[in-house]
Amino acid sequence: MTVFAFAFYLFAVLAVVSGFMVVVSKNPVHSVLWLILTFLSASGLFVLQGAEFVAMLLIIVYVGAVAVLFLFVVMMLDIDFAELKGELARFMPLGLLVGVVMLLQLGAAFGAWQTAEGADNLHVAPMVEGVDNTTALGLVLYDQYLFLFQAAGLILLVAMIGAILLTLRHRKDVKRQNVIAQMHRDPAKALELVDVKPGQGL
Repeated sequence: MTVFAFAFYLFAVLAVVSGFMVVVSKNPVHSVLWLILTFLSASGLFVLQGAEFVAMLLIIVYVGAVAVLFLFVVMMLDIDFAELKGELARFMPLGLLVGVVMLLQLGAAFGAWQTAEGADNLHVAPMVEGVDNTTALGLVLYDQYLFLFQAAGLILLVAMIGAILLTLRHRKDVKRQNVIAQMHRDPAKALELVDVKPGQGL
């Protein structure tokens, strides 16, 4: 077994096992830590395939930002684990049904799997001589698929605004700033100059 094959199977097994532990872990903090290991294993697989830039993005964005944000949110929330276990038992039949359907779909997909001729010799994506991975990715995203890339960004922006509007709730017992009222405030009415004489208080 070559070093490339050993590293591939090592990262693949780590990704599958850590992904499974994300689902079965009872403690949400442990689930986030297993998720970080999953991202690191996936980035190792990207490095083996010659996509170093995507691997670094996976580590910086998902491990360094998203997963750490999940960890802080989970640690700051007051989670009632007894209530979570009750909800888990309530939706257990539906979850088992969805799991069985997904297993049947995976079985059907792997049962009809056919390996193309010459696929065993393909390990790394072919690269143009003199063009590194980051430059090639930039040429693909910002040249060949520029409009689709921008459309995807607009769709994500609309989805983010929609999620904010759907979850925004104005509570009456919370004091909020009125920016318009603050901008149109008259300084002459808001400020009062008091001439305090020496030795006297207000």
